[in-house]
Amino acid sequence: MRKAKFAILGAGIAGLGAALGLRERGEESIIFEKNSTSGGLLDSLIINGFIFDKAVHLSFATEPKVREIFDETPFITHPSDSYCFDEGRWLKHPIQNNLSKLEPDEKVRLIESYVARPDELPIENYRDWLYHQYGFEISEKYPIRYTRKYWCSEPQDLSITWVGNRMRRSRLSEILYGAFSEQTPNHYYTKEMRYPVSGGYKSFIDPLIKNSIIENNANIVEIDTVKKILYFESLDPVAYDHLISTLPLPTLVNSIKGAPEDVIFSSQKLKVTSMDLVSVGFNKKIIDHLWFYIYDEDIFASRAYSPSVKSPNNCPPGCSSIQFEIYSLGDVGIRTKEDLMQNTIYALHKLGIAKPEDILFMEVHHISHANVLFYNGMENDRDNVLNYLKSQEIKSCGRFGEWDYLWSNQSLLSGYRAAIEL
Repeated sequence: MRKAKFAILGAGIAGLGAALGLRERGEESIIFEKNSTSGGLLDSLIINGFIFDKAVHLSFATEPKVREIFDETPFITHPSDSYCFDEGRWLKHPIQNNLSKLEPDEKVRLIESYVARPDELPIENYRDWLYHQYGFEISEKYPIRYTRKYWCSEPQDLSITWVGNRMRRSRLSEILYGAFSEQTPNHYYTKEMRYPVSGGYKSFIDPLIKNSIIENNANIVEIDTVKKILYFESLDPVAYDHLISTLPLPTLVNSIKGAPEDVIFSSQKLKVTSMDLVSVGFNKKIIDHLWFYIYDEDIFASRAYSPSVKSPNNCPPGCSSIQFEIYSLGDVGIRTKEDLMQNTIYALHKLGIAKPEDILFMEVHHISHANVLFYNGMENDRDNVLNYLKSQEIKSCGRFGEWDYLWSNQSLLSGYRAAIEL
């Protein structure tokens, strides 16, 4: 039987980071990847000469180790300016700081509610947190509507452990200034975004892929943690000494021979959102926005970005592109491809971006695991699973291995640390 001293499950950025950490220790590893290509959520979609990423990937990494890797690839720098579309208006992000285009009575209602926000409210869930940060009216008009589209959940059913610096409370002076002027400062949590000159976002991790030993089409079906053997769908079994996994926790637990019932139960409670990506190529330039958020409920997509704005090399000369992100609760989409495409055509018209005759093609791709869902009590279920994996000497890392809301830089370091900690 073949043996791998260090076996890694998954060739996404976390698995590649783990292989890097082992190489730096002078150790060789084998990454087993179920797909025919590597990169995971950072893999590219190439359609008719257009390059699309799997969602709106842009790098704002500050960590020296990540920059050391990513900066090997020539990149373009963009300001972190984004926009929001709501009820026929294009507003700058964050939307509560840019209310100047609203009618006066609506501005007054939102600002009065902000001033009267309940500072003493006990914060037991994400809805409480929103009311505490923004007041009732702003919360109901903007982030709560967006929560239903992006997280596919009601805010009172979510915890707040994922929030971090992704959202911030605006100061009254900022809201007032943005109600009178469109010349508002950028309050995003980073001031610049980096993107490869060519090859899509995956180019940032191409050096890691090239320097790693990867076996593709290696779908794991069972792990014997007692004998330390991996069983695959189409490969001969592989024995291992040390195992690092980036697989989603429910998938991993389901493959472990003899996993306890309580751990299986906890893993089955863990939830994700999935994502349908609608990638659209156009026969001309149609938008300057790097990425934007969509609040209108009659448009399925919650977010969109322009690959051709990220880099002109993402499309043929004279053309442009947009990719829409549409989320569903669970790993299976709830809409047909035809419905997704028809709604996207409707969205392009309502957004004022393009007409049907501008479209060269439209393709739909389903991503089964987009985000971890932070339902109330999730952390207890997650920790029960992670503690069991630790007892089985399995190092679990990455977004779905740690079961956390990790960006690409954080996922890389999650895998890198897993290797170091071995």
